[in-house]
Amino acid sequence: MFALAGCSADEVMRFGWPEGVTPEARDMTELWSWSVVAALIMGVLVWGLTFWTITMHRKKADSPDFPRQTAYNVPLELLYTAVPFLIIAVLFYFTVVVQTKVEKLEDNPGVTVDVTAFQWNWRFAYRQVTVDGNTIKLERPNPYGQQPDLAKLNEEAAKMKEHGHVERQDERGPNHGRFQDIRDYLKFSSIEVQGSTAEIPVLVLPTNTRIEFDLASADVVHSFWVPQFAFKRDVMPNPVQNHTQNRFQVSSIDREGAFVGRCAEMCGDYHSMMNFEIRAVTPEKFKKYIEARQSGQDNAAALVSINESAVSTSTFPFDTRRTGRSASGESTKPVTEGVK
Repeated sequence: MFALAGCSADEVMRFGWPEGVTPEARDMTELWSWSVVAALIMGVLVWGLTFWTITMHRKKADSPDFPRQTAYNVPLELLYTAVPFLIIAVLFYFTVVVQTKVEKLEDNPGVTVDVTAFQWNWRFAYRQVTVDGNTIKLERPNPYGQQPDLAKLNEEAAKMKEHGHVERQDERGPNHGRFQDIRDYLKFSSIEVQGSTAEIPVLVLPTNTRIEFDLASADVVHSFWVPQFAFKRDVMPNPVQNHTQNRFQVSSIDREGAFVGRCAEMCGDYHSMMNFEIRAVTPEKFKKYIEARQSGQDNAAALVSINESAVSTSTFPFDTRRTGRSASGESTKPVTEGVK
């Protein structure tokens, strides 16, 4: 089957996982592969014993005797008990080792990116980058940092109730009772990339550099997933109030390329269309890219300046507007019309 499919030995051993581009992804793939191998060995053993029993211990039509019973065979029952515990202990050990490495957070990563998910796209803000040994801080104040007029919001909520609006018990669930208008936890930068209906956001990152992702949602729960990272993490609104670990790091991206990213949490109508792209380039190209962005160039122009495609190459944009669609579901307006 594998030969007919043209699979290489490496692809067979990954058992369906994509080829990882980070050390953490390769560790997780290796853990997964050997776990499957162990499961297959146990499966073959159990299947073999099952069919051996069916074949060798069928009741003879002319014999009233039962096969020899092994109940209360203490050594055999101890073996049955000890072996599963041993298997679980070994799997637990290697799982903890890999998980500890994957979730490790080091100080002063080479690049820190604030990821904001929203229905149904992504915004990436470079908070801090290190170029030629110099750390450049790019964070700017949060325009939503000021607390809204809570008295006014309470007054509006009371008016809505007067007009028949019944507040559901879960209406403020993700925010733990905070008003939806409060977005003081979001991060912003002087260098940002934001997707739209007409454009897939392309996040440029350097190879061979430790990168930190700081995740937050502007509305509902999303999930940040890059298949080649073999890792995904939920993106929550109000991460502090929701007691979530919203940061993770990759120790390096080991090769250049374009890698599609997706939302892996059902978040509404156009969840399946909520894609982005990570464009891994050399540190030299990344330096030129940051310089181009600092000089005022937009993301597309900065990509062209380092001889990279100005648009995503691993996925394409979708029309995620709720309006402007015919009964058949096809858009009745140009994709770029009305895009901000």
